[in-house]
Amino acid sequence: MATGSRVLIGLAMILIISGELLVPGQGTCQGDIEGLMRECAVYVQRPGPKVNPSAACCKVVKRSDIPCACGRITPSVQKMIDMNKVVLVTSFCGRPLAHGTKCGSKSIINQAASYFQ
Repeated sequence: MATGSRVLIGLAMILIISGELLVPGQGTCQGDIEGLMRECAVYVQRPGPKVNPSAACCKVVKRSDIPCACGRITPSVQKMIDMNKVVLVTSFCGRPLAHGTKCGSKSIINQAASYFQ
């Protein structure tokens, strides 16, 4: 992954943590957000192929509140993150998002197909 892309995703995640890009009126989520940025950004960024995440990424996913983070993704962040890749990563790591989970402006309706409505 290009250094510029990694910095951009890292910056977006820092803004999410600080509340600058969060949906107004909602708090922060539990888990290792810094670890998600460091270990998983490459697997969910736009553009690029869908690739199974590393063991290090999965370790962080398993201890983070992904549905909470999904519910706080703004349109600005959604321009940098491929939601279908988020579904792939969480599913691969054994933490699939439930039917009806809202990720940014998308709702998961079919986990197996990574299909959003």
